[in-house]
Amino acid sequence: MVINSNVAAMQASGQLRGNQDALTRSLNRLSSGSKTNDSSGNAADIAVSLKLDAQVARLTAAENNLASATSFSQTQDGYLRNIGKVLDRMSELAILSQDVMKPDEDRALYDKEFQQLGSFITDTATKDFNGVSLFTTDALAVTIDSDGNTFSMTGIDLASTTYTDVTSGDVKTTTAAIAALGKIKSAIGQLGKDIAQLGSTQARLDSTSQNLAISKMNLSAASSKIKDVDVAAESTEFAKYNILVQSGTAMLAQANQLPQNVLRLLQ
Repeated sequence: MVINSNVAAMQASGQLRGNQDALTRSLNRLSSGSKTNDSSGNAADIAVSLKLDAQVARLTAAENNLASATSFSQTQDGYLRNIGKVLDRMSELAILSQDVMKPDEDRALYDKEFQQLGSFITDTATKDFNGVSLFTTDALAVTIDSDGNTFSMTGIDLASTTYTDVTSGDVKTTTAAIAALGKIKSAIGQLGKDIAQLGSTQARLDSTSQNLAISKMNLSAASSKIKDVDVAAESTEFAKYNILVQSGTAMLAQANQLPQNVLRLLQ
């Protein structure tokens, strides 16, 4: 028996320190919900999760870009459908103006409405969405993934001659009305093509958005497996180390009492 070196107490102290560290880590994981709070023991997992989280963030940004593009195309669609109604009315006015039983004074009244409708088309061609022109020949590159790849969103040009020929016409005479009607038919045909093109673009945007959502969900799940704590399993670990710390504390107290036995030898 010795006094200066209490090996039993040192061993109990070492065990207690290790259990106390494990208990602290378990408590930290349970309180934060994450098992990657301490990089010293999870360096590889943290590196992987950081990459996954960064990719998820980029996917979120790409989703926002797609949402803006979808709103852009929906705004275009709304304007084009209104133009469709305008062209329908203009074609009706062109037919009414061809009525030989009407004097030119009546045709002049038809033409006033015709010109106002034409101005509506001209004004629509200048509309923008958040500072970006809605109707132009320029294609727009829309982000489709976390790597910044894009697809080209075809532009719709309301300033093309097919449309401007309509807005520059009149129905003041039967001859002018006949000519205007032919141009309106051409514009209606072009409008149908533009709306069809817009529909295919919207379908592409919707499909891409769904793909991004699926990728984001899967990456988030992968990151969760790395980072998020299993509360049930960790609660079991916490209970185990809590008991070990309590018993270790008691055993350390007992080990510190061992040198007292030396006194009995000296009595």
